[in-house]
Amino acid sequence: MKISLDNIDAFVFDFDGVLTNNLVQIDENGKESVCCSRADGLAFDVLRKLNKPAFILSTEKNSVVEMRAKKIKIPAILGVINKMEAIKELANKNSFRLENILYVGNDLNDYFAMQLCGCKVCPADSHPKIKSMSDIILNSTGGNGVVRELLEEVLNIDFIKILYQSN
Repeated sequence: MKISLDNIDAFVFDFDGVLTNNLVQIDENGKESVCCSRADGLAFDVLRKLNKPAFILSTEKNSVVEMRAKKIKIPAILGVINKMEAIKELANKNSFRLENILYVGNDLNDYFAMQLCGCKVCPADSHPKIKSMSDIILNSTGGNGVVRELLEEVLNIDFIKILYQSN
C-alpha cells in the first residue's frame, strides 16, 4: 500500500508494544518502567514540524505513559476501555476523517480501532491477527524505532531537511 502524508489527518499510536518493547520492569516497590526508543522521540519532533497531529491511545493508566507523552510532547489518551469508541470520539472532536487516520497497533486490544482507520500499521512482532489486517508491517519491533521507520522508510520523510534545513 502506498500512503501519502497529505492523506493523513492524524497519527494514533498504541503505547505498549509499539512505543515500547512490550516488556515492563517492576522494582521492589512496585514502580514500573519501560524502554522507549529515542529515535522515535526525534520522529515526533518531525511530526510536530509538519503540523501533523499525533496521539498515544492506551488502555494503561500508568504514569510512565503520561511521562513519555509529556517528554515527546504529544497528547496521551489513557485508561481507554474501548479503543474503537475512543477513535470515533477523537475523529469527531477534531474533525478527522476515519479513513485519514493512520493507526499503529500491535495487539488484540487495537483490533477494532484499527478496523475503523484508513491506514493500519504494525511492528514486526505484532499479534498475527493484527499483522493480517495491517496495510503495512514494519521491519522494526515494538520499542525499537517504529515511528522513525514509519516516517523515514515508509513515508520517505527527510529528517535533516525537516528539522535542520527548514526556514
